[in-house]
Amino acid sequence: MDTKKKAIDGGKWITISTIISTAFQFLQVSILARLLEPAAFGIVSVCMLIINFFFIFSNLGFSNSIIYKQESDRKVLSTLYFLGLMLGISMYFIIYFSSPLIVEFYKEPKLAKVVKLAAFYFPIIYCGQIYLFILQKELRFRSVALIEIMGAVSGTIVAITLAYSGYEETSLIYGQLAMQSVRTLLSIGLGFRLFIPMFYFNVTTIREHLRFAVFNVGDSLLGYIQGNCDNILVGSLLGLKSLGYYTIAYQLAVFPINKLNPIILQVAYPILAKMKENSDELKKSYIKILDLISFLNFPLLAGLFITADSLIPLFYGPGWENTIPLIHIFVLQSMCSCLAHPLFTIAYTKGKPNLLFYLNLVTLLVKLPLLYFFGKQWEVTGIALAFFTSTFVNLVLGFFIANHLIGAFIKEFLSNIYKPVLFCLFMVSAIMLYKSFLGYDGIVNTVAQIALGGLVYLALTFRYKLSFLEIQNLRRSL
Repeated sequence: MDTKKKAIDGGKWITISTIISTAFQFLQVSILARLLEPAAFGIVSVCMLIINFFFIFSNLGFSNSIIYKQESDRKVLSTLYFLGLMLGISMYFIIYFSSPLIVEFYKEPKLAKVVKLAAFYFPIIYCGQIYLFILQKELRFRSVALIEIMGAVSGTIVAITLAYSGYEETSLIYGQLAMQSVRTLLSIGLGFRLFIPMFYFNVTTIREHLRFAVFNVGDSLLGYIQGNCDNILVGSLLGLKSLGYYTIAYQLAVFPINKLNPIILQVAYPILAKMKENSDELKKSYIKILDLISFLNFPLLAGLFITADSLIPLFYGPGWENTIPLIHIFVLQSMCSCLAHPLFTIAYTKGKPNLLFYLNLVTLLVKLPLLYFFGKQWEVTGIALAFFTSTFVNLVLGFFIANHLIGAFIKEFLSNIYKPVLFCLFMVSAIMLYKSFLGYDGIVNTVAQIALGGLVYLALTFRYKLSFLEIQNLRRSL
């Protein structure tokens, strides 16, 4: 199977897994939002902040280096595997024994049990993580899709069942652990034919991977700080209830890009890594990725922006209205973020993870003072505005980096993106007219708004962006 066919096949399977896992995740959040208080989501959000922080140091970016180097040496992979296990176990004990400090910082006793429980995440995930990396490297996206689907289904079932049984915030953590356990078992089962670890450990054999990891860890650390300092500030200064509203609003707004972008980027990176010496092809591929991402993400985000006042009461029930103005801000932030994401495919393909490190450093230096001044002026809304502003700066600087790596592309990018932007404006206008004359409350009006917006966007797409011949060719390729 050639590269193009592998990309199409991979896209199909990742799309299927994303649709199914998204449906189950949305079901889980919708049900748990009615069973749990906002403070419970705030507690879990703090817990995941801690987990994600330690994940930076235990991961080391080996997934990117394995794919970039197309690593297949069994001794090297065995060393990486056992190093990952040692790091995972170390992270467990560090998090477990640091729980009193976390409780003291947030003044929330319930965090002790939740954090200690969540610490099991690390020894579980590192038993099978390298197999997932190898499956991605070998473009085994059907296997990757199966792993993601089964993990999402298992995690959702466990979380909802335990929430109904009165486990409160720990139901979310048990759901996460169940999801990771299933993913680990399936990764080992499906990847064991590709790699059987040998009893070998020699750090000198992974020097190149470690050098690659230095900037990756630095970039991830800075990315973590600038991506989560707003959550830390909200939770510590405004309380866990405010953090619960903030978390739900953010998660809903980034839902489309967190689900759609991996479909494209997870398939694109291993394939681009195989053509890393051809800058012209990389530029063409990068522009196509940006075009596809904007075309798919923008209508979903614009639709969420205009229908948030209908969707929130319908899916989450009463008491979550405070998330609506935050969602409006996060939609704009997500539009910038989805266009910034593909830069990593170019940076890693070119072997330049250091540029991502410097980008996140500058973004952090911009974001911190904005958080202080905006948060002081407008509290949680100001913090969201600071996040949006710094993300826009990150996008602009990221485009300069991409221009440096692959050559001028802005003119062609702008000639592509103006269409989905205009289509979204027409879509939003049509929904606003509907709401003005017919209302927005209830399931009927909500479904009608979504259907109207979708029809407007699709009609404009088929009329002005995709010709009938292009649609036929796309059908044949699928």
